[in-house]
Amino acid sequence: MKKTNAARLLDRLKIKYRLLEYVYDHDDLSALGAAQKLNVPKDQIFKTLVARGDKTGIITASIPGDHELDLKALAKLSKNKKVELIALKELQPLTGYLRGAVSPLGMNNTYPYYLDKEANKYHEIIVSAGLRGLQIALAPADLVRATSAVTGKITRINS
Repeated sequence: MKKTNAARLLDRLKIKYRLLEYVYDHDDLSALGAAQKLNVPKDQIFKTLVARGDKTGIITASIPGDHELDLKALAKLSKNKKVELIALKELQPLTGYLRGAVSPLGMNNTYPYYLDKEANKYHEIIVSAGLRGLQIALAPADLVRATSAVTGKITRINS
């Protein structure tokens, strides 16, 4: 398995993790697709989204794969009045990652990071390792430590 910037960061911080590899589908890069292929609960795999706040600029957030980002809740938690997701064309230049492989760890730049409090339900959560078809499983507290994450309720369940 290939080591990614995300895995190297965790190694440097001496944080325990597991790499989970699966064959991804170009037509389905979703967290739910990854959860199905890895045979894990769909709310244990967290997707990472990139947004822009009117006061803070770029921010990142990870939410359970079966939830939807609540932009108003993220704005409030991040001390913005308004937050909106960035355009897809901005994703790689800002983060260094492709769609379907955005990791909250090892981005090109360090941005404020917000983790939905649902992460605390699990002993271990799964986030992208920075490559399509590769995920990292680690304790939520370790992800918070590695990213200086702020946790709070920033989602609503998809209907």
